[in-house]
Amino acid sequence: MWVPYHGTESSMLTIAAFARAGGVGVETVRYYQRRRLLRTPRKSGGSGLGGGVRRYGEEDVRRLRFIRAAQAAGFTLDEIAELLALDSGRDHSRARALAKARLSALDAKIAELEGARASLRRLARACGENATAPCPIIKAFEQ
Repeated sequence: MWVPYHGTESSMLTIAAFARAGGVGVETVRYYQRRRLLRTPRKSGGSGLGGGVRRYGEEDVRRLRFIRAAQAAGFTLDEIAELLALDSGRDHSRARALAKARLSALDAKIAELEGARASLRRLARACGENATAPCPIIKAFEQ
């Protein structure tokens, strides 16, 4: 289970510094919080009248980087939420099943992209063969 980092006040990050450390924008952090992928820390300091600043620690940064790395691998946010909920010592089979499903989806997308690339190559070649006829690229996209 995820346990937030409890460092000293000076080692804690504001939301802007936290977002930068994870390579995202502040609004992305807030979105992940709404999706419950990241915690929303209590505000510290301030006068109790809405003042104070939320602080994030090293564990929060690690979690944010995990989310970004999983997204780069093609996992959806729902799949990432499931991965985050798994126990790294016991849930190998479920993590493997999620990875295999993601691999199948990536293989299908790669095949689709390769088909699109082959079609575009044919169209580009045909476009260069006859400058007086209508452009096959434009013609193909008009249909």
